[in-house]
Amino acid sequence: MQGAIARVCMVVTAAILNHPLLFPQENTTPPEQEDEVIARMREHQERLEMEQARLENELSQLDSKQEEQSSSEEGYSWYLWSTVSFVIFFTIEMCRVNLSDAEIRQVEDEDILSESGAITPRTMVLDKVVLSNFCDKSNYTSSHENWRVREFVEGFTDDLLESLRSVCDGEADMEVGDFVGIGSMFESWKVCKPLTCDLIVPFSPPDPYSFQFDLWCSPSCDMPPDMQGCGKIKVDGFREDKEGCLCGSANLGEDMLCLLHGGEDTVQVEHSPEKLLCSRNSHLLTKDQVMKWFQITLTKAWGRISHKYDFEVTFGHLDAAGALKIRFRSWKVIVMNIIPVVQLEGTDAYFVPHFPSDYVSSPDPYWTLSLAVYERSLLKHFAKRLPQNSCHLHCLQIVTFLHRKQTVLTGKSALTNYHLKTALLHLLLSKRPSVWGIEDTEQRLRDVLSFLQRSLHEKRLHHALIGNSQVPGEVQLPEVIRKAEPINLFRSLFLQRELYAPTVRHFKEMLRNAPMLIQEFTPPLTNGGLHHRLQENV
Repeated sequence: MQGAIARVCMVVTAAILNHPLLFPQENTTPPEQEDEVIARMREHQERLEMEQARLENELSQLDSKQEEQSSSEEGYSWYLWSTVSFVIFFTIEMCRVNLSDAEIRQVEDEDILSESGAITPRTMVLDKVVLSNFCDKSNYTSSHENWRVREFVEGFTDDLLESLRSVCDGEADMEVGDFVGIGSMFESWKVCKPLTCDLIVPFSPPDPYSFQFDLWCSPSCDMPPDMQGCGKIKVDGFREDKEGCLCGSANLGEDMLCLLHGGEDTVQVEHSPEKLLCSRNSHLLTKDQVMKWFQITLTKAWGRISHKYDFEVTFGHLDAAGALKIRFRSWKVIVMNIIPVVQLEGTDAYFVPHFPSDYVSSPDPYWTLSLAVYERSLLKHFAKRLPQNSCHLHCLQIVTFLHRKQTVLTGKSALTNYHLKTALLHLLLSKRPSVWGIEDTEQRLRDVLSFLQRSLHEKRLHHALIGNSQVPGEVQLPEVIRKAEPINLFRSLFLQRELYAPTVRHFKEMLRNAPMLIQEFTPPLTNGGLHHRLQENV
């Protein structure tokens, strides 16, 4: 009996000592040797299984011979030892399979992020004087030019929307609200030209129609998993029955009188779903119809007021409705993105058909929910609590500047300005306010870049507000958003693996080129030429 147990223990010990993950090699197996290694592992596993079967056969024979002589206590002990040995052996084999699969799956990603000699945020060389000059320059530009641009944009947009409402009264019958400024220009961290202003314009259907919303986090929602953060918008108020008076849906003319309704009775005009920008044979609001309506209406609105202005306006294509470029006679350019949106009832959240630069648009009929107004409120919340002349916006300016310059050099990637802003918001929520002084700019910049690097490695970057219990109550985030499951903004890196390697290379090149790009943006400042060079090089 003791010899049998010793044999089983020897088999288990041999399996452990020969386990390929117990003593890993220092160097990673080359790709061309992977098939050979896997084949040897399978042969080794087959030999172990044959040895286990032979030992089990011997043990069964030995057990049958000693069955009459051994007591019930000894038999129980044998079965106990046999079961324990089998469980250990089986666990080792399962761990070997799982860990080897995980190792193979991680090798590709880790090799991309951790090449020998690669620059990391902690080893990146940053000159404190150059960083200080960058902050001074960007701060000067923000305070001396951006406010004038915002003032012009707000006045021009008010005039343009007033003209647009007059067009809607006679044609589309959509009710257009007041614009809301969002993004870097209105959050005071815009640093690069051309000066770009993002504005959202809410619209709603005429009475008696209304919008009904189905969020991705609703209990009865049936949206696909890749549509997290989106919603569907249904136009409500259509008559289900076809009987009744037709005077609301037909143009009877001034000399015709309905016999059911007097001349003083108010009858709501009946609209078709297509008239209210719904998809065909559906009451769901479609983004394509909205974009087409807004582009046509905005163009007509500009035609009515163009004689009042002495500059040129160029409109974008239908896939970027509301995008227009203003060019003055001095060749100065201002880019405006006026985006039609639907306001989520009772909140400052808006359903957006498209984002001009940072997002890939979701397909119809799914609308992305934007929390830009709450993000702006969160930044204002921190501005009240951080040290005077804090460095948080400077860090965001530097990172977005590097990202934009690297995009010019190597092309677009899956990394966006919104990802950079999200990383900063996470750090603001997790770090003490006292560590964001202007003297901490270098360290906080490294923190932002390290956070991004770790997020790329894990392919996980949660939305800063959705499902985040750390968001202060002062921001007044809707409860349905606060209690929702967190959303991974890097989910596309899982679903589309071809995006991952170019994005990581973009980030690594950005780190490598950072000192040079920052130095180029902030040349040595000389007396008498400061203001001119600042305005010239932004």
